[in-house]
Amino acid sequence: MTKKLQDKMFLEMESKDIFRQAQQHAFGYADGVRERHVFPTPEAIADLEQFTERLPGSIGNAGDVIEQLHRYGSPASVAQTGGRYFGFVNGGTLPVSLAARWLGDFWDQNSALHVMSPVAAKLEEITEGWLRELLGLPEQVVAGFVSGTSMSIFCGLAAARYRIFQNKNWDINQRGFRGAPPVRIITGRHAHGTVVKAISLLGFGTDNIEWIDCDDQGRIIPSALPELDDSTILILQAGNVSSGAFDPLEEICDRASKAKAWVHVDGAFGLWAAASSELAHLTRGMGKANSFSVDAHKTLNTPYDSGIVLCSDKEALINALQASGSYISYSENRDGMLLTPEMSRRARVIELWAALKYLGKAGVDELITQLHKRALQIAEELRAENFTILNDVVFNQVLVACDNDTLTNQTMSHIQASGECWAGGANWKGRSVIRVSVCSWATTKEDISRTTRAFVAARDKAIGDQRVASVLGEMPADGTDLNGQ
Repeated sequence: MTKKLQDKMFLEMESKDIFRQAQQHAFGYADGVRERHVFPTPEAIADLEQFTERLPGSIGNAGDVIEQLHRYGSPASVAQTGGRYFGFVNGGTLPVSLAARWLGDFWDQNSALHVMSPVAAKLEEITEGWLRELLGLPEQVVAGFVSGTSMSIFCGLAAARYRIFQNKNWDINQRGFRGAPPVRIITGRHAHGTVVKAISLLGFGTDNIEWIDCDDQGRIIPSALPELDDSTILILQAGNVSSGAFDPLEEICDRASKAKAWVHVDGAFGLWAAASSELAHLTRGMGKANSFSVDAHKTLNTPYDSGIVLCSDKEALINALQASGSYISYSENRDGMLLTPEMSRRARVIELWAALKYLGKAGVDELITQLHKRALQIAEELRAENFTILNDVVFNQVLVACDNDTLTNQTMSHIQASGECWAGGANWKGRSVIRVSVCSWATTKEDISRTTRAFVAARDKAIGDQRVASVLGEMPADGTDLNGQ
């Protein structure tokens, strides 16, 4: 690096001008996010072409970089931190967590080892204990702080793989799968795609999954479970990604425990129900499982990315995610990389610790319960407007349908284009649905009512579209008439 460039960056750090510039733009964005288009306008998306250029050949101006990012990036962002974004179970952001992340970004800590970041190691240690207490988990449960549930499922199943093979005197780390004793993978037909991905990445093979039938809400039917044994990894769900339903955890975990099977609970957004006095019954008995996966950036509303793997078998988790090297300085303190696959790891625990410190038990309870209440509200208001609600609203997920699939899909398209709110689509029991995920602390009663009005307006527009198509001699793709017959 030339001295000229180094001096230029020292000056930028000393003057703080670019940070004030970014702060001004960030505050302006925050001030307007609740009223702006929830999804970017076509013009804003088209303006993203302003970023298309050849890599600059010379050193640029930092202020110009920030200005371009704000001018063309801010309008093309999704207003996820407002109150009317209901897509993909994406949470909002608690102000205290966002502020903590800003400070943590200036620290720029690698949280792999205590010697790299004593503060990150200490916050991980404290947060691990708080999570056990909040979720009602046994004292031996440890936590690894990863990017998201995709990785936490991988870690939990890797620990399961290690322990089951170790119990059969097979070192999977050294010997691999060739000649290994069989391991069974059992899960429900409504398992999330990240579960299937983790099974594939760990080498079990998706063809070897034993699929279990589910009820009309997507819950595993206990009577459909095969005989379990000590070579079994059983994957349960705390929060179906479409319906929000929870597997009967206590009944199944008791059965698995007697058979000495390993149970992993995929609770990306639903595991937090354990911290709600009103909803804790949904997770009753989950503490009998062996490992768990959950996101903080969903229900708890920390910034992205913040996933957690929880495991009652510390030895299995560490050995499954082993790392070695003469330069690695392990200590008698917490070394976070032992509990995660990553060696270079952002100190994401900072904003998670801040969220839990700020909210406390009472605040977490209120946040989670409030999401449920807003989900119940939108289901009730949409029913009153003659929309069909296809699921039992037990947590924060609502499945909405119109009289026929064509009308549902057209209504969803108009909702997404309106800018008033945003919700995604899915297929549920062979029907097209609009999937509403209530995940933000910022969603108010009025946001829900405003969203209901947007749904009604979108459906009216879709019916108008169908009438025009009918006049022109075009029929809906599913062959139904305008009354859904």
